[in-house]
Amino acid sequence: MSERRSYGLWIGGRDVPALAGRTFEVENPATKETLAIVAEGLEEDVDRAVEAARQGAAVWGRSSAEDRFHALTRLAERIRENLEELARWETLATGRPIREMRAQMKRLPDFYEYFAAVARVAEGSVPPFIGPYLNYVRHVPLGVVGLITPWNHPLLILTKKLAPALAAGNAVVIKPSEFTPTTTLDLARLCQEAGIPDGVVNVVPGYGPTAGKRLAGHPDVRKVDLTGGTETGKVTAALASGHLASVAMELGGKAPVIIFPDADLTQAEAGAAFASFIAAGQTCVQGARLILHEDIYDRMAEALSRRARQLRLGDPLDESTQMGPVSSCRQFDRVMGYIQAGAQEGAVVLAGGEPVTTPPLDRGYFIAPTLFGEVRPEMRIAAEEIFGPVTVLMRFRTEEEAVSLANASRFGLGASVWTRDVARAHRVARQLEAGIVWINDHHRIDPAMPWGGFKDSGIGREVGLQAYHAYTQTQSIVVNLGDEPFDWYGGSQRYS
Repeated sequence: MSERRSYGLWIGGRDVPALAGRTFEVENPATKETLAIVAEGLEEDVDRAVEAARQGAAVWGRSSAEDRFHALTRLAERIRENLEELARWETLATGRPIREMRAQMKRLPDFYEYFAAVARVAEGSVPPFIGPYLNYVRHVPLGVVGLITPWNHPLLILTKKLAPALAAGNAVVIKPSEFTPTTTLDLARLCQEAGIPDGVVNVVPGYGPTAGKRLAGHPDVRKVDLTGGTETGKVTAALASGHLASVAMELGGKAPVIIFPDADLTQAEAGAAFASFIAAGQTCVQGARLILHEDIYDRMAEALSRRARQLRLGDPLDESTQMGPVSSCRQFDRVMGYIQAGAQEGAVVLAGGEPVTTPPLDRGYFIAPTLFGEVRPEMRIAAEEIFGPVTVLMRFRTEEEAVSLANASRFGLGASVWTRDVARAHRVARQLEAGIVWINDHHRIDPAMPWGGFKDSGIGREVGLQAYHAYTQTQSIVVNLGDEPFDWYGGSQRYS
């Protein structure tokens, strides 16, 4: 690959080098070639970015709702104009097929337009207040917020945080994953082109133990919003609590896909394959546990194994490719370790189970789509998040057993239920310990839907009105409308 880019940090509306002059390489996981050279931000760079954001927040936080509406609407249009290039670079950095990335990128403008509208129409409230008083409540920005984003959906996950944060009037410092920082830096430039003031959007690429740790623990950061692993979330929340910053965490997942025998099995089969292998399984709501009724287990196991073997692996920029590599050497080793553990625990490999060694795919981090059968809940491959193209199949007999298997996890982000029985669909969905439940579908998202998990899958919600309000703090203003004199120390007995 002849094309290679260089990036600095993005602070105060300018591309700047890191103070220490350090850089790191971004790798193309399909070829292991260097894709970009990026400045490595350290603690002092985070401090610079927070100061720039503090100044940006003073301007943006006082801007009118109309100004924010127009700026975010312009940003949505700039993304549309640059969609093909953003999708191509996201594909190069993540390894996801270009057709997946285009479909995902096309949704991004929707989020900015939705939150532009929210900013334009957001209202305060006038709660009842005893006596001759008027109490009105305003929603005001938090100030500076830190956004820590992962490598699997760089722009989508950033957008779910950035759109409501900007709409509410905050300035941000973004610490993207060191594996996929390039499109985040590109988006920061588009924010400037859309008229968002300098300093409102800042990006400090770097590593978690340095840049990420400093951002989470910085005393001027009023909220930290992170998507990542559960253990990382716990450490980040502890750092933020040191200066009483609020937190939102979208963490790990192990989503169950429950399929009843009365479901449209053709659609359920297609839906389960999509849930399992979209993004090479590298998504927090991956259908990682397929919970199948015993009457359809053999049929579904055969059909899904056939689909897994037929998936077209190849160059992610090839329009015909259906699955790309996992994102990095680290992820490759992790996934292969779980595959070996599953076989050692007695699970049966129904499809895949090995790295792809056929040229030219042997140059990248390709793993064959893998299905395990005869899996028990206590196995590591059933209990732990793998984050790769590996899915396990389990049997159930009764509705109660299906719910029990689905809930037998420390995670609770997403789940799906497949059945034609309307009552059963709602009955089961209400019993699942998951923040998002799809019925006869999987992995659909909309800017208006609250997104987040139960249990070890996190706290707080992304997108929707709930997320917008979580990027504000409420101010109660109480006005005395009465004309009766009041002098507590002069003998007045009226206090309320």
